[in-house]
Amino acid sequence: MDQQTLLTVMTAFVIIAAIALLIQAAMLVGMYKASRALQQNVQRLTPKIESVLETSRQTIEDGRKHLADISAKTSDILETTRQQVHRIDEFMDDATSRARVQFDRAEMVLDDAMGRTQRTLALVERGILTPIVQVQGVAAGLKSAINVLLRGRPNPEKAHSDEEMFI
Repeated sequence: MDQQTLLTVMTAFVIIAAIALLIQAAMLVGMYKASRALQQNVQRLTPKIESVLETSRQTIEDGRKHLADISAKTSDILETTRQQVHRIDEFMDDATSRARVQFDRAEMVLDDAMGRTQRTLALVERGILTPIVQVQGVAAGLKSAINVLLRGRPNPEKAHSDEEMFI
């Protein structure tokens, strides 16, 4: 390549580089203007953001206080509930053991009463009912004997008709 061509090529490259630099400078100016517009928008929104931020901080702080209060109250309630459940458990254990003892006593009294009742019934049967049955048998024999002595022997025909009526 000769010098003239080389110089022309170099000039073309310098021109292209200059154009690229001008384009970059124009883009930087555009970016500068955009950033300034963005900065102005942000500056306009900054007071609103700060007020919302302050309100949010206050709300969060109030929420933390309420949460701490609720947590403390919940802990107190849970502790009280645990104590009451423990007391109820002790009471139920005591009541159950007392009821068991009373049921055992009632069972012993009932068994004793049933035994005494059975012994009493056996004594009544042996001491009263058996002699009554024997006396009744003797009385029935005496009655039959007196009937035979006073009226004579019964008529067999009459006995036969009574049997027929019975059958």
